[in-house]
Amino acid sequence: MALTLENRLTLSYTLAGDIQALLIPPRRPFRRVDQLWRHTCCEAFISAPGTAAYWECNFSPSTEWAIYRFRAYREGMGIGENAAPLALSVASNAQRLDLSATLDLRQFPLPEGAGGFRLALSAVIEEVSGRISYWALRHPTGQPDFHHPAGFLFGLGVGVSASSAMDT
Repeated sequence: MALTLENRLTLSYTLAGDIQALLIPPRRPFRRVDQLWRHTCCEAFISAPGTAAYWECNFSPSTEWAIYRFRAYREGMGIGENAAPLALSVASNAQRLDLSATLDLRQFPLPEGAGGFRLALSAVIEEVSGRISYWALRHPTGQPDFHHPAGFLFGLGVGVSASSAMDT
């Protein structure tokens, strides 16, 4: 994870092991596509401290992506209308897959006085056998639930201009 002075956040994911045992979608045009989370996909959840609203970002090894906005825990889902990754790159071989996504944090407006973000990072991994596993730094309830507020483990202070758009 890297933050630049231009309010850009680069998230880097690495899958290591027998990559050939995983169902990796083929490269497709860089575009928005729904339901990427049903297959191999890297994810980031972005929120502001003290707010229930959050954003879900899906990044596929196909270079397809999706961004959704939620008013509260699993409520009020909508498409992140003006949000898109600036870049999405993928490199892989038989033992490793690297995915990197760069976001402009100004696309994720903060409520007045929030002063930063909270992040949750996760991945959905689909095997060639059809088995799907759900990976996160923390599964707060013991079951996979990437949306759970207690899974937002990283704090990130930034100088992004504040807006109340996230609370609407």
